[in-house]
Amino acid sequence: MTADPGVTVGPGFTADPAVTADPAVIADAGLVREWPAPFALDVPLTLSVHRRGGGDPAYRTDAAGAVWRTSLTPDGPGTLRVSAGSRRAVVTGRAWGPGAGWLLDTLPAQLGFHDDRAGFAARHPVVGELALRYQGLRVGRSGRVFEALVPAVLEQKVVGREAHRAWRFLLLTYGDPAPGPAPGGMRVVPSPRTWARIPSWDWHRAGVEGVRARTIITAAEVADRLEQALELGPAEADRRLRSLPGIGPWTSAEIRQRAMGDPDAVSVGDYHLPNVVGWTLARRKTDDAGMLELLAPYAGHRYRVTRLIELGGSGPPRRGPRMAVRDYRGF
Repeated sequence: MTADPGVTVGPGFTADPAVTADPAVIADAGLVREWPAPFALDVPLTLSVHRRGGGDPAYRTDAAGAVWRTSLTPDGPGTLRVSAGSRRAVVTGRAWGPGAGWLLDTLPAQLGFHDDRAGFAARHPVVGELALRYQGLRVGRSGRVFEALVPAVLEQKVVGREAHRAWRFLLLTYGDPAPGPAPGGMRVVPSPRTWARIPSWDWHRAGVEGVRARTIITAAEVADRLEQALELGPAEADRRLRSLPGIGPWTSAEIRQRAMGDPDAVSVGDYHLPNVVGWTLARRKTDDAGMLELLAPYAGHRYRVTRLIELGGSGPPRRGPRMAVRDYRGF
């Protein structure tokens, strides 16, 4: 892969242990890439969209503020550590495992290098305030469709805690240990072949009922075709994803936001989002139709706006019942 403009890469990839004081990283520096970001960038904020709960085995933040992520890349498993160091404009990526080179090649894309903000303008004062407060937020692309699909399916129609518990159990049970000096307990997302072969009793132990399990298994069987959606435009990618049984508008949007960096993918069908958007922009509760009406002036950037609102917006007072945590393991 050709390096992006403005990227500084040494002869191949070079190690620079002085960048970090972490003894484990110094002892096994892996491959290293330094990238001078050409825009304001908050690395943890931008990458946090990939974090699936506090105990996510595929995502960690260390004491130095660096983000660790694992991925099953086209070249094999890899671990990536991303930090911004003392020179705030320079991002340092370190990677280990067979997928290390791929992770470093795609580092700028993961951090929003291809995020085009043209046409984005604040139509509400609160959006302008949030854009200023989170000016380091970018919409990045992971380039891994199936890895974005599995946790999105696990989050269908359940509370986050229930979905994160399932994700954690399945990765700890079936994922391989992260390459390199990753924080303890980190795992690489299993291959589609492995997901397709998880027995029914382990889906049950994870708290995942048959509908979500079948959706993931079906997707695993056509995972290569799903990855091809990265080469399609947003509308066609949406059609391809939604042609899969069990993948609707909400799940498709969640996948495209993370894997493809689609700044306009709205999570229609979300349990909380319409009310948060409605309250932040118009001080009223609303449904999906009302949310889309409020977001219409931001066409092309509707996900960007909802992400800002999720980070710093406000919701209506909570007076009704909350969505309950279910536990299918007891059924």
